[in-house]
Amino acid sequence: MDRGSAFARLIEDVHEGIYVGVLAIEPQDRDATLIVNRHLRRMMGYPITTPESEVIPLAAATFVDAAARAALIDRLRTAGSVDSYYVRLRRPDRSEIAVEITARGDVRDGRFIAVDAVLRDASDRTRLEERQRELQMQETAHADRMAALGYALSSVAHELNNPLATIIGWAERIAEEPFSESTRRGAPMMLREAQRAARIVRNLLTLSRKRPSTRTLADINQIIRETLALRAHDQRGLHISVTAALTPVLPSVFVDGHQIQQVLLNLVINAEQAMSAARGRGALEVRSRLDEKRRRVIVEVMDDGPGIPETVKDRIFDPFFTTKATGQGTGLGLTVAHAIVREHGGEIDVTSRPSGATFKVELPVADAAAFSGGRTG
Repeated sequence: MDRGSAFARLIEDVHEGIYVGVLAIEPQDRDATLIVNRHLRRMMGYPITTPESEVIPLAAATFVDAAARAALIDRLRTAGSVDSYYVRLRRPDRSEIAVEITARGDVRDGRFIAVDAVLRDASDRTRLEERQRELQMQETAHADRMAALGYALSSVAHELNNPLATIIGWAERIAEEPFSESTRRGAPMMLREAQRAARIVRNLLTLSRKRPSTRTLADINQIIRETLALRAHDQRGLHISVTAALTPVLPSVFVDGHQIQQVLLNLVINAEQAMSAARGRGALEVRSRLDEKRRRVIVEVMDDGPGIPETVKDRIFDPFFTTKATGQGTGLGLTVAHAIVREHGGEIDVTSRPSGATFKVELPVADAAAFSGGRTG
């Protein structure tokens, strides 16, 4: 095989669009194609058997934006080359394709530019960038909504604080007085309901503003053990068995231990309630592990309850959304947990199955030193 044949075969086999031709500088002149390979024909939507002279991928009519072709011509004429030049082109069927052009050009007679070019399909990158922009816009809109909601919640919570404090104070006094039997029964109920309302207000304030936090290097396993210890008595009464499957050596996390404990308490109590309501008993498992590649410490809270219906799973972190019976939940616990974890640079999500649900909390490791050395849990 001679060199010419070998070179022609190389051009045909390469998985990039190869174009060699002449681009017209003035509108009245026409482009001319000398060489195109199979990949360029496929990429631009031409049949493989289309003659080279009929494949003109950089003609003015091919460009979605006419100014982009003018800019390409100007760059080739003045700089002599372009590298990863992004354009949108039209195929013969009028469908569009995003393309990156790397080319070298030589001006001929002031009217034409001889071009050697490589064209790459940039559609996947474009779709990814568009998706990223869409996600950024969604996050910005969500942040704006949450800021507005936070302002409203804070205002309402502050307005409710004073009358609730008064109601609780008088309910406590009334409960101590020698009233009739019905009054004595009603006073504690009034006190419990007022205290529940006060807890809702505190959750609203937690959700609506960033509270000062004291973050330190912490052992996530220790936080898990302390959280489970707080619930041990109630779990025995609810006939819930608990397994702590903790990886013994984990890096430290830089967190507010009280806030992370609040998150875990919320997940554990939710699991207890789901299992008790479904079967009157249950099995809870809490796991910890390290995702070394992503530098994340992961905590999973798993129950054998009824699971979470697909129809509501995407809404469980929304403010005021709850599947619990009236009076048993405010719809703020998971919202607050989500806010705390995100403020710590982590993530929280849920997976469900017919035999239970798993909440997963991810927290970044503290630093490179802690990551490499770890600490005993």
